[in-house]
Amino acid sequence: MMKFSLLASICTAALLLGACKPAPSDVQINARPVPMSTAAMQEPAGKVVIYQAFTRLFGNSNPTNKAWGTAAENGVGKFNDINDAALLALKQMGVSHLWLTGVPHHALIADYSAYGISADDPDVVKGRAGSPYAVKDYYSVNPDLAVDPAQRMAEFQALLQRAHQHGIRVIIDIVPNHVARHYQSLGKPAGVRDFGADDDTSVEYARNNNFYYVPGQAFEVPVYPAGFAPLGGESHPLADGKFAENPAKWTGNGARAARPDFNDWFETVKINYGVKPDGSYDFERLPADFASRPAAEHLAFWQDKSVPDSWLKFRDITQFWLDMGVDGFRYDMAEMVPVEFWSYLNSQIKQKKPDALLLAEVYQPQLYRDYIQLGKMDYLYDKVGFYDSLKLLMQGKGNASAVMAAQQQVQDIDRHMLKFLENHDEQRIASPEFAGNAIKGKPAMVVSTLIGTAPTMLYFGQEVGEAGALASGFGQPSRTSIFDYAGVPAHQGWLNGGKYDGGNLTPAQRELRQFYQQLLHFSATAPALRGELYPLHQQHLQTPGYSEQMLVFARSHATQRLIVVANFADTAARFKLQLPAELVQQWQLNSGPLTLTELFSGNALTLRVDAGVATMPLSLKANSAQVLLLSGH
Repeated sequence: MMKFSLLASICTAALLLGACKPAPSDVQINARPVPMSTAAMQEPAGKVVIYQAFTRLFGNSNPTNKAWGTAAENGVGKFNDINDAALLALKQMGVSHLWLTGVPHHALIADYSAYGISADDPDVVKGRAGSPYAVKDYYSVNPDLAVDPAQRMAEFQALLQRAHQHGIRVIIDIVPNHVARHYQSLGKPAGVRDFGADDDTSVEYARNNNFYYVPGQAFEVPVYPAGFAPLGGESHPLADGKFAENPAKWTGNGARAARPDFNDWFETVKINYGVKPDGSYDFERLPADFASRPAAEHLAFWQDKSVPDSWLKFRDITQFWLDMGVDGFRYDMAEMVPVEFWSYLNSQIKQKKPDALLLAEVYQPQLYRDYIQLGKMDYLYDKVGFYDSLKLLMQGKGNASAVMAAQQQVQDIDRHMLKFLENHDEQRIASPEFAGNAIKGKPAMVVSTLIGTAPTMLYFGQEVGEAGALASGFGQPSRTSIFDYAGVPAHQGWLNGGKYDGGNLTPAQRELRQFYQQLLHFSATAPALRGELYPLHQQHLQTPGYSEQMLVFARSHATQRLIVVANFADTAARFKLQLPAELVQQWQLNSGPLTLTELFSGNALTLRVDAGVATMPLSLKANSAQVLLLSGH
């Protein structure tokens, strides 16, 4: 979505706006959910690990990578490409949840008319493969992802079944804030109406309209800047600078002009949730004390309330996917939708599937607690604050104290704040625009994974140092394109033609992936990561050899104690680690030498306890981390 170049305007819009027929015969749908075994349903002993796979790219073995290339030229990954070998490898890494990005059918430039699918206009589609956040049909899946598009739902269900057999749950994207400009559902169940089908288009706003309108004005395609053109300038019958939409609708990011700016989310239209154009609400508000009430009471609150039509539509959509066997949702730009809607939607999801995982984008820290407590989200991105300060530290522009301060600011909601270093919106660590070297991600990944109790998320290709260097078309280097057909070079080394054995990785890439596998598997099984955090950074700042480019903390649980030490500097470091008397007493450490085992090397180190204080000399390589496990006392 190119979100962060627009963050200021998005936040403004978010604050203003409260931040049928049977399926076609060629789409076979099994309405029963795909079950998981009792053993597979058990929660990890340590932390939840989410692996984000961009489905279109994940299984693509084609290395051509022609800019603006077609699916035939550059290849496209399929549901079937995520095979047992891939899932077994993910499970061995500790992955509990697989986030399949780009599953719902979104606007794209390809001819699927043989399957009854209407053509999409390149003037309002970003890239050739299209943005996964411009959904065209919420009751179907992207036909690109199927070997046989006529069986696309069946192929998706087969993937769900494979994942569940490996004990991996599957989540998909839901994008409530906006849909594609040309929304048309072929897969909708009987009685379901398309978004906008019943709107009164003569007015800007009506409570039960699904969209906002610019009455009396037709939509105009935005002016493309120099160097940009639909399909890179390639001729196409619909690429004529026109798109029929009269009256014009508000654009997805809240832009109200009939001709949106090129930097707006012009390929999408904003959904109306009963928020009037002046920012006031056309629905009943939640009482403040509902922040402390369980989802069941939220559900009861809404039972006798009239809600806008868009609320009902997304309730039906999410229930449809839960019935299909999906295990949860990642919500795009949740802060641009009023928190009452989330109370309504998520309480219904939790009634149907109490263990559904609900993950949301919210980038305004002052809204975090509302969307968790009132909106009943399980997890939010810990982006603004933790990720941002950690990125600066990795780049040599920040300090470890800022990272610890960011963690402390959300300590009361720590279990809800998901940690990550990469996702489809963020720059790749190995890109020159970020850190320029995947090795710089090692200490950051250790800190990010082990500092909190919330899940850790890994973006595919991160574990083998993908640099996102391709100029694929609409997508620009430093981020792997979400708009184009492409192969992801470093990831393809692990993919190895569908074997998922790393057969084409370099030794350095293989070593990096082993590091990620060891760390994430440990995090999924370590009970200490469900326990307390003991910050030790500030007390070491006066210690010789220690600096603001280092970070140390401890974690503990009744059955496990560990110490994490990270060095973000490009030079080696030596210092004397010291555990304060309070921690020594709390851990009940006996006087004398105690053995610690380092996670990655297996080396044994000695911690000496004397007069109630524990000390140990430590040496750390440049851009490295150690995880020290207390094995006995």
